[in-house]
Amino acid sequence: MSEQIKQISMRIKELREISALSPESLAKELNIPIETYLEYESGNTDIPVSFLYAIANKFKVELAEILTGDAPKLHTYSVVRKDKGVSVDRRKQYKYQSLAYNFANKKAEPFIVTVEPDSDDTVHYNSHPGQEFNYVIEGTLKVIINGHEIILNEGDSLFFDSSANHGMKAMNNKTAKFLAIIL
Repeated sequence: MSEQIKQISMRIKELREISALSPESLAKELNIPIETYLEYESGNTDIPVSFLYAIANKFKVELAEILTGDAPKLHTYSVVRKDKGVSVDRRKQYKYQSLAYNFANKKAEPFIVTVEPDSDDTVHYNSHPGQEFNYVIEGTLKVIINGHEIILNEGDSLFFDSSANHGMKAMNNKTAKFLAIIL
């Protein structure tokens, strides 16, 4: 696994230990199997952004702190230049780039998400508390929310309850890129 994933895993474990929580109790609270939680904490497997977001909310830290190890410092405004956001490369299919990683006390988490096409028809699902807004910048994206399939093209947007099981897939054998704002 990448060095970035190992560092993130260490920060998750440290947050849990500082809070005097057992892996079992945290896994139960996050509603995931203990085996899955231990894999995330081991640094030997991909960690979904939805899980990282849940950990950040649980321990009342900024997502950027978990991703980078540094606390956001900006309070008035934060500029992130093109392609300079904090990247989270987890799976071949998805690349997340945080667009407000250095702004403290955010009420939303904005990302540019790039979904690479693949020949596998599998859609990778996740869910997390809150709501989500997606705006397609490039390509065509298939979004499935609780079994409902929605096709989004460039310029289309979608707002949904992100606690619903949802997943995305690039269509037409081309990369899809979208703005995701998690509230």
